[in-house]
Amino acid sequence: MRRREFLSRAGMWPAAAPLLWAGAIGNHPALKITDIKTFLVGVGGRNLVFVKVETDQGIHGIGEAYSCGPDEATVAVIQDFKRWLLGQEPRHIEHLWATMYNFTRFPGGLVVNAAISGIEHALWDIAGQAAGLPVYMLLGGKCREKVRVYQSASGADPRRVAENAKALVEKYGYTAIKMAPHQGRSDAMPYNAVTRIAGQRVRAVREALGPDVDIAVDVHAKFFEVSRAIRLAREIEPYQPLWLEEPIRPENVDALRKLAAHVNIPLAAGECNYTKHEFRDILAAQALDVIQPDVCLCGGLLEMKKIAAMAEAAYVVVAPHNPMGPVATAVNVHFAASTPNFLILEYHPDDQPPRKDLVKEPLMVKDGYIPVPNKPGLGIELNEEAFRHYPPRPWHRGFAYREDGSVAFI
Repeated sequence: MRRREFLSRAGMWPAAAPLLWAGAIGNHPALKITDIKTFLVGVGGRNLVFVKVETDQGIHGIGEAYSCGPDEATVAVIQDFKRWLLGQEPRHIEHLWATMYNFTRFPGGLVVNAAISGIEHALWDIAGQAAGLPVYMLLGGKCREKVRVYQSASGADPRRVAENAKALVEKYGYTAIKMAPHQGRSDAMPYNAVTRIAGQRVRAVREALGPDVDIAVDVHAKFFEVSRAIRLAREIEPYQPLWLEEPIRPENVDALRKLAAHVNIPLAAGECNYTKHEFRDILAAQALDVIQPDVCLCGGLLEMKKIAAMAEAAYVVVAPHNPMGPVATAVNVHFAASTPNFLILEYHPDDQPPRKDLVKEPLMVKDGYIPVPNKPGLGIELNEEAFRHYPPRPWHRGFAYREDGSVAFI
């Protein structure tokens, strides 16, 4: 006997369950998912994974999955989920999320959660368009009229990173900048030199920007030794960083708690973590002041709202990780607009090709903020014609080896 039939006879599964999910919502006619398409687009040395969910009423929604490296695997997972979702009502987002998450054999990792996230964005886009409302209005309405953003400044030495940081602030009006404390090939350098140069880099940026522009410092999880992270934190502490991001590897929550006990700088992390379940352990450790879930990876928009609510109860703010494309930025803006403990959003400018070409009317920065849009759904549209100019390419995060030949963290 099939499980559904057994549960139905036992009174544990409603006989009309399929009709429940296909029914009309309020005055809106029923919608059915008719197709799910993916677009793999090569931009800036990596790929962007766009998702398009189509319905029988002519409404379609778009989303973006995280670019994991093996991006063809993410596309394959999305197409596998498509078999489960065809014919379903796209506005039953909790139900469809649970279908994808719970019916996957084990809790998802990088690729599976990226696929779920990209599809989930598109479902919200459809729901907003069907209701004639921006997505944030379906999530509780606006907490703010504009979304504060920051960009990362790069540079091979202290002088150059300071010059680049100042140029970004002058061009876009940012009130915050992020930077790496390490220079190239730092894994091959003595650690005393690495620590000293980190202080020089942050000091140079602080002197260039003055006392009031926030400076976030991102270690990119290069350490697993807590002692190294403590030394670096003390070296840069005089320059009042906004936060110290991923100071150690993310796997060991107890090590993060130990670090927090010895550091006076706010600590931030979370881009490598998925779903409310992993963030529960992180928040329980009371080691972070800022969490950084990625909406293209953590499970999607509603899952990130749940994570943010957990953080709010722990007196922790949210600064979403956002290194992906313009669709991801739009989803994050709707999250930020509707989330009271949002702090600031990572941003990559969409005012120049190729990023400007990928969507019609991308969201733009004005004086360091993105104005909250008022169009139905996410408020943007894919420019599919441009994709043929940016073919995908295989990529990986990079290889780096220490002086002795061992694998380094990058």
